[in-house]
Amino acid sequence: MSDGGSARADLLRRLGEPARSVWAKHDRDTDGWLPLWRHMEDSAAVAGLLWDRWLPVGVRRLVAEALPRGESDARVLAVWLAGVHDVGKATPAFACQVDQLADAMRVQGLEMRSAKAMGPDRRIAPHGLAGQVLLGEWLEERYGWTSARTGQFTVAVGGHHGVPPEHGQIKALYEREELLRTPGASSRLWRQVQAELLDACAERFGVAERLGGWRTVRLPQPVQVLLTALVIVSDWIASNPDLFPYFPDGASRNDQERLAAAWEGLDLPDPWRAEETDRSAQELFASRFELPAGAEIRPVQEAAVELAREMKTPGLMIVEAPMGEGKTEAALAVAEIFAVRSGAGGVFFALPTMATGNAMFPRLLDWLKRLPGVAGSRHSVHLAHSKAALNEDFAGLMARTGRVVAVNVDDTTSTSRQKLDEQHRAGAELVAHAWLRGRKKAMLASFVAGTIDQLLFAGLKSRHLALRHLAVAGKVVVIDEAHAYDTYMSVYLDRVLSWLGAYRVPVVVLSATLPALRRRELVAAYSGRDDAVAPGDATASNAYPLLTAVAPGGVPLARRPRASARSTQVEVERLADDLDALADRLESELADGGCVLVIRNTVKRVLETARALRDRFGAENVTVAHSRFVDLDRADKDSTLLHLFGPPERVSDRPAGRHIVVASQVAEQSLDVDFDLLVSDLCPVDLLLQRMGRLHRHQRGQDQGERPGRLRSARCLVTGADWTVDVPTPVRGSVAVYGRHALLRSAAVLLPHLEGGASRPVRLPSDISPLVQSAYGEGPVGPEHWQDAMKEAREQFERHREDQAERAAVFRLGDVGKPGRPLFGWVAAGVGDTDDTPAGHAQVRDSRDSLEVVVIQRRGDGSLVTLPWLKPDSKGRQRAALELPQDATPTRFAARTAASCGLRLPVQFSGEAMDRAIEELEQLYLPNWQGKESLWLSDQLILALDEDCQTRLAGFSLRYSPEDGLEVTRDADD
Repeated sequence: MSDGGSARADLLRRLGEPARSVWAKHDRDTDGWLPLWRHMEDSAAVAGLLWDRWLPVGVRRLVAEALPRGESDARVLAVWLAGVHDVGKATPAFACQVDQLADAMRVQGLEMRSAKAMGPDRRIAPHGLAGQVLLGEWLEERYGWTSARTGQFTVAVGGHHGVPPEHGQIKALYEREELLRTPGASSRLWRQVQAELLDACAERFGVAERLGGWRTVRLPQPVQVLLTALVIVSDWIASNPDLFPYFPDGASRNDQERLAAAWEGLDLPDPWRAEETDRSAQELFASRFELPAGAEIRPVQEAAVELAREMKTPGLMIVEAPMGEGKTEAALAVAEIFAVRSGAGGVFFALPTMATGNAMFPRLLDWLKRLPGVAGSRHSVHLAHSKAALNEDFAGLMARTGRVVAVNVDDTTSTSRQKLDEQHRAGAELVAHAWLRGRKKAMLASFVAGTIDQLLFAGLKSRHLALRHLAVAGKVVVIDEAHAYDTYMSVYLDRVLSWLGAYRVPVVVLSATLPALRRRELVAAYSGRDDAVAPGDATASNAYPLLTAVAPGGVPLARRPRASARSTQVEVERLADDLDALADRLESELADGGCVLVIRNTVKRVLETARALRDRFGAENVTVAHSRFVDLDRADKDSTLLHLFGPPERVSDRPAGRHIVVASQVAEQSLDVDFDLLVSDLCPVDLLLQRMGRLHRHQRGQDQGERPGRLRSARCLVTGADWTVDVPTPVRGSVAVYGRHALLRSAAVLLPHLEGGASRPVRLPSDISPLVQSAYGEGPVGPEHWQDAMKEAREQFERHREDQAERAAVFRLGDVGKPGRPLFGWVAAGVGDTDDTPAGHAQVRDSRDSLEVVVIQRRGDGSLVTLPWLKPDSKGRQRAALELPQDATPTRFAARTAASCGLRLPVQFSGEAMDRAIEELEQLYLPNWQGKESLWLSDQLILALDEDCQTRLAGFSLRYSPEDGLEVTRDADD
């Protein structure tokens, strides 16, 4: 860092005229430009501020531990690498691109061919790779480094555009030296200029006296990643002309004024600095969460806090406990403790779906508002999924925050400071910071709730992967519903955990039902020790509830808190898979009223069941919930379910008569709903137990006395299979979703509870672990005459699992390499840019690409409007039937409303049908809906329903209603 007005020439005074003439940035529209020396100063200064004011303590500590002088070495190294990152622009291959700037360099003796004459050969020497090579040569020549040691440092330069170079690229450039220095008389001057720039940076940024001592350092690969990411962020900020104006205007201020104005304009929120507390677990929960008067925390919550405090080094904690035990609150309490010990600067809460992410976001905000270290300061928050901008909680934060302040560097009385001071005087702020938006930067916010995909992307070889690693390396990571991730996703999750362990990132994993094998795999991945999962150790425990913890490189330990006093006995019974039999049974069960949840494994079965039950009970008494609703209708469904069937203290108008909710797996997780009777398709036993968690979830009167008399005992009717044959035969749709192996093992472990008069209830929570461990174990289950069928199903399952693992490994990031090994080829053969789109998610989930459409309505006169049944927004503004003009840009509100009616089309529209569907959808192309004026609808595929809410697409008939969502049938003549 420089001081005083004389600092303006601090780097410049070390350079001769040829080096001063080298350019780094050019704006074709304004013809503004930036000399390389100026961009070096800017980038290094930004890196210093990021290090001092923005990077979490834990990230700084990890880098510092790799260097002889610790923190002081680490800061100097980060600033220097940011300063020299663009030295590769001092080469003919780069400088030839702008004629007038290249001519100015030629005047100084730096000869070069024109860009046209150089041709495609220039691609061999991208400036990042050229800079890496130049820096490596300089370290060897000036400081006697060996070539084997330079790469671990220079890769931060070579990879600052998001992809560390591969060995073949490096070799190819070494063979084409003319791209680095024009041959002939000018070659010596090129060498002199390159060395002069690097010498000046070494002196200016304080590494000249340290480089000799760093020759024997072996930088761990995680440190190389973090330094690369810091260089990238520094470069992006220093390259923003609104913050760092180009010459000639940008030459009017000295270093200190230029940097101060830019940093003020950027106005990055501070990282969170968690504060140590000696409060008891009870006091901690009472101060952070809304506990009912006189309520005591659960034993699991208390044990989690105690274990977190006992751990000398924060690490991985797996919390296995029944549904409704407050695992989310336990995770946040543990995150706070872990953050203090680890120096984490935020929290990322990863959830299975966008819907669960939306549900978690307001809970995260409520927690933050009560959190010491947050009150009275500004912190960045983010909702991380592809439709976050449509979430009203998050949209409200974005609207309050506004955009990055554009600083006028010649205005010494900048009004931006006044505006920011007014915001800060208003008190603590949680902001969706404008610069920290977009798919590559958003995860850098301090507090994030989002889908598990955002975490899995950290294990996917992709461009700018270093930024994703920096984002998670500075946080405590919470992974919810860990049982919900299949083999394909687990391949990525385990690799991510191995890197998180290397970064020493604290992780909290939550699950109601986790197989012991999966528990051991998680521990092994994070700890990096296969010997930490030997049979018989703590991770093999079948105890329940169970806390398992391990530090990076450590040995796992376990805690077995007692279960809370809450327990439920669920009578389980077979039910024939027949709609008339279901309706008859429900008519009997609901004679005195009651609320029933029927969960089907496919949307098709949901809709078939709902039609049959409406015929018997009336449409007003049957509600449908599944994933094929447009976003606004889906959110309204969730809200309605919570409003009618939520906890007693929050619900006053639970249906007094009889009501049936027919749902798919959307009712299985994260919704705090409570029913009197459960009917479920046969599914894997851990998921069936999750579904049982929606049954008698809350106490309704003494001994459930407020429930109908017939329904005061919890009962689950299991259907979706032919129970009359020798070996149960699950329905085809369930087999397609879950596989026959998992379904048969589920049926087998449930047999003692299904045997009629001799059966016993499933006791929650005591039976959860035995059922799950038996179903997912290696031992035989079920009657002898089932074994041939089960063997065949298992072989098919093993083939499928191996196929999943092989396909997932194609783009999976490699293991953490040995210290000192450069990151060359780190993301080679990757997927390019990772995108928060269906195609992007398909990379980390075992799913096909799917089509996302925006659903609107076309009236009889041809006009287009938003869907006619939409409810007003939270401000009371009408959203139904808003005009969407075809010859003009829709209003911002109408466009946003339409975009909020996004819908993912089902699997029928994949493969060849997808191409046909896209071709048909693109026929409705409206130029006025494209571009910056209509960001909400730009590039969206529009599905226009007729006045009866129907249409045809790619050989299918589509019908949509707010009651049933999307129904798809194949056209008879297609």
